[in-house]
Amino acid sequence: MSIDEILDEMDELLDKSSSVPFVSHKKVIDGERLRELINDVRLNMPHELKEAKKIEFDCQRILNEAKINAESIIRKAEERAAQIVSQEAIVAEAKRKAVDMITKAQSAAKNLQQNAAVSVAKMLADTENYYARNLQSIKAVKAKITGVSPAQLTGASQTTASPYGNVKK
Repeated sequence: MSIDEILDEMDELLDKSSSVPFVSHKKVIDGERLRELINDVRLNMPHELKEAKKIEFDCQRILNEAKINAESIIRKAEERAAQIVSQEAIVAEAKRKAVDMITKAQSAAKNLQQNAAVSVAKMLADTENYYARNLQSIKAVKAKITGVSPAQLTGASQTTASPYGNVKK
């Protein structure tokens, strides 16, 4: 029998009991039956208390598990956030390095173009000087062959003496 059933029986015992004459709020009860019911409550109380303690323990266990799960979820979320921030930092660093590399490559290409232009201009000047010297040598040889001075060849009109007669250029 549960404590609730025993308490219901005690309540019923009071309802069925007769009132004391001239005092309606006092009742005459079967004392032995009331003692039996009180003893039943005492006997059943440990069982009911054990049930309540077990329920309380289960509630605490459930709350502790929920707290541990919540802490685990928070820790995982913080780790994930740190990973995302770390990845963003890596991406930003990679972008910065890429921009730096492009800038250096563009600068190197510009320097290479300038150096190439200077080298080509020097080669052309060297070639021009080479051909100018050769032209002077050719004019000197021609002057010796034709008997005309090199100054006359450069100052003369566009006609050139040839063993085959005057030829216009």
